[in-house]
Amino acid sequence: MANGNFFKHWPTMLLGLIVALILLTAVFSFQLNQTEIAVVTTFGRPSVVEDPGLHFRWPYPFQKVYRFDKRIRCYEGSSGKQEETVTKDGHNIIVGIYVNYRISNVELFFSKLQDIPNAEDVLNTLMRSAKNAAFGQKDFGQIIVYEGDIAAEAKSVKDAAPAKAVKNASELNSVISSIKATLARDTQNFGIEIIDVGINNLGVPKTVTEKVFERMIAERKQFSDSYLAEGRSKAAQIRVDADLKRDKDIAIAKADALKLRAEGDAAAAEYYKEFAKDPELAEFLRKIEALREMLKGRTTLVVDTKMPPFDILNPDTVIPGTNK
Repeated sequence: MANGNFFKHWPTMLLGLIVALILLTAVFSFQLNQTEIAVVTTFGRPSVVEDPGLHFRWPYPFQKVYRFDKRIRCYEGSSGKQEETVTKDGHNIIVGIYVNYRISNVELFFSKLQDIPNAEDVLNTLMRSAKNAAFGQKDFGQIIVYEGDIAAEAKSVKDAAPAKAVKNASELNSVISSIKATLARDTQNFGIEIIDVGINNLGVPKTVTEKVFERMIAERKQFSDSYLAEGRSKAAQIRVDADLKRDKDIAIAKADALKLRAEGDAAAAEYYKEFAKDPELAEFLRKIEALREMLKGRTTLVVDTKMPPFDILNPDTVIPGTNK
């Protein structure tokens, strides 16, 4: 009879045994995935389990298992996405950064931070501090460059042409490197490795933009005034040089004219001296010169050969110095 009851209820008993084994397995073991690492505490003393698979453990309160993801995590900060940061020269900029990190020493991480939420709270504080320190070493003009023409004659932001704020990549890379170095140093005592740091948001408040425009307008006006003053100075110097050259050229021309006149006077004096020796020949030559001037245009003239200087055309005229 007893054997009959056993065989009658054996499926139920087998099912109960299976359920009991499953419960015992769940209570006395834990499964670890490829992407996980665990810290098992025995009466509060931690030990690290790194190998994936099924592992034995004593149930709580003897042992407790803490699982951590060992893959790289991306954290953008809980309160720094739209946080203003002050530059070295006192301008406010809006900066948000992100950090890629992973747990490098899970035992140290667990002893200092316990879990991911606590770790990211600490990381958020360190990120803000490193960000403020790095950007605080740069002037506004080193980080943000405005592109666009702003007329030098503009007197206010309303008169200025639109300009676009552009990130200065080389300076930002320097800032990012500084932030990463600071975070790497500050997080190594927490078992955290900083893989990468980046900027996911960089902007300028409207009030700062207006101040920057005013400064740029003033700088452009200063440059314009400087160039105008330099141009006026060069123009004045050119005029002075031109006047000096003109005066010099006039003086040289006058000297040359005086020299030529002196030479002409000397030559004329020689001619006059020769003419003085033979006045009749001089008179005859003057008449020839007068006729040459009159007849340049191939003009036909009807004249009295008795009138000077046409009298030399008279066949009876005797040429001075000859017997003809």
